[in-house]
Amino acid sequence: MSRQPSSITRRRVLALCSLAAVLALFTWLTVFLWKRFAAFGDDPAAFKAFVEGYGWKSRLVALGIQMLQVVVSFVPGEVVEVGMGYAFGAIEGTLLCLAGVALASVPIFLLVKSVGVKAVELFISRDKIDSLRFINSEKRLKRLVFLLYFIPGTPKDLFTYFVGLTRLRLHEFLVITLIARIPSVISSTVGGNLIQKENYIGAVLLFVVTGAVSLGGMVLYNRLKERKSRSKP
Repeated sequence: MSRQPSSITRRRVLALCSLAAVLALFTWLTVFLWKRFAAFGDDPAAFKAFVEGYGWKSRLVALGIQMLQVVVSFVPGEVVEVGMGYAFGAIEGTLLCLAGVALASVPIFLLVKSVGVKAVELFISRDKIDSLRFINSEKRLKRLVFLLYFIPGTPKDLFTYFVGLTRLRLHEFLVITLIARIPSVISSTVGGNLIQKENYIGAVLLFVVTGAVSLGGMVLYNRLKERKSRSKP
């Protein structure tokens, strides 16, 4: 009988060590990439020059950058989205952004679904996880996920690492989140395209409106979190 608790303890220690290693890797990647992504954000022309330097492979390189940004979720996605709009225009830039998000989100979601759930169950029982009301209610869960990905300013790519822990299926996750992301992505790519066309007034107005909506979104997001924390378990 003593072997089972000992085995669980070893698995918990292994899970915590693995989590620490992953967080350390993510921290290093974030620090390593932050300055490079920030440079693109300060100067979208630099992003365009960088990807165009690869010739016919420029779109593949841009797609890879978008995918990398989703994986390293602490790097702001708006930086890449503005660069995409500047380099490829609003329509193609939006399509590249959404394609990169989808391609990167699928393996993250599946990995969390297969490995993450087992790791969480080492510390929290499946009964307790399933007892959460918003997880038990499929409609409520879908509404919540859509809202979190729709509100500007929320850490959408970071949420991908948590949504895989729910009962949501892959195709449902992709449809809900990609549709919810469209307004935010379009505002960034259109802004980048306006900068490329030297319509700076239009770009500034667009970013001001987007910033205001993002601020309102963050306020709403914080209120939702407060309401959840006050609700009964």
